[in-house]
Amino acid sequence: MAQSAAGLALVPADADIGIVVDLADLGIDLNEDGNIAPEESAAIIAALSNRAGAPPAASPPLVFRFDRADGYWLQGYANFLMAQADFWLAHDFRLAFDQSFHMLFPRAKLPMQDILVPLDNSRDSFAEWRLADFVSFVHLINWPVVEPERRKTARAELLEMIRLSREDWKAIRAETDNDREWLPGPQQVGANQLTGLEVSEELVQAWHGALQMAEDLLEGRKLLPHFRFADKGVNMKRFFEEPRNFDLVLSITGPGIAPYLEKGPMLTSEEWWALQQQFGRTGFLAFALWAN
Repeated sequence: MAQSAAGLALVPADADIGIVVDLADLGIDLNEDGNIAPEESAAIIAALSNRAGAPPAASPPLVFRFDRADGYWLQGYANFLMAQADFWLAHDFRLAFDQSFHMLFPRAKLPMQDILVPLDNSRDSFAEWRLADFVSFVHLINWPVVEPERRKTARAELLEMIRLSREDWKAIRAETDNDREWLPGPQQVGANQLTGLEVSEELVQAWHGALQMAEDLLEGRKLLPHFRFADKGVNMKRFFEEPRNFDLVLSITGPGIAPYLEKGPMLTSEEWWALQQQFGRTGFLAFALWAN
């Protein structure tokens, strides 16, 4: 991912490029039978996203022309994924992995496979044994810091993602065509073939508000509120820059984030809900997953 992001960064900002990709040609052999069946192709995404119940013939062609703006988009997503990986790798999570990740990889010969994975190896994602292992995983998220620099790097990568998202929208707004857009601007009328969403000026403005909110939190200009503390908030910059053992449950209940508490301007629930409402029927999460 780092190599891909670095390669994309070399593309000139004014490059006139376009790569046509048919997502229906892509697929994953989910059942490991050596073949990619139609239901395993990327076309299933369209059926699941907002066309559930529609016959396969009704699904539109998933052909997109990825242009310079989409290069920023892909580069930003690479930084987002690297941030997730660096956060995990900053900690020693081996015990949690060894004792619970057979819920995701039941045949990977993990230490507890023979003891905890049922013989029928149910593919049901919500099987009781998988849910039990998920509870074990949450209980085992008490991870010592082993590479503190990686947690600092994760913050830098998230900030770079925010910068690239702004560059992406700058490039999108400059486009004058409307050719099979992956992420269209308000001036490129029409719903996206995959998501069924159409981008309005209001959505773009709301997204820039979300980017600013995230940047303020990562830079420590605003504090993240916590239900246990009325007059203090969490300094997320210090959370990344001054890493301590990460305990998920204790972070939720309070003790785990106590070292990062400060007094200062806080992100309010009113601000957050006002931002959510700007995304309307599209929804913040759906737009965030699409727009990065």
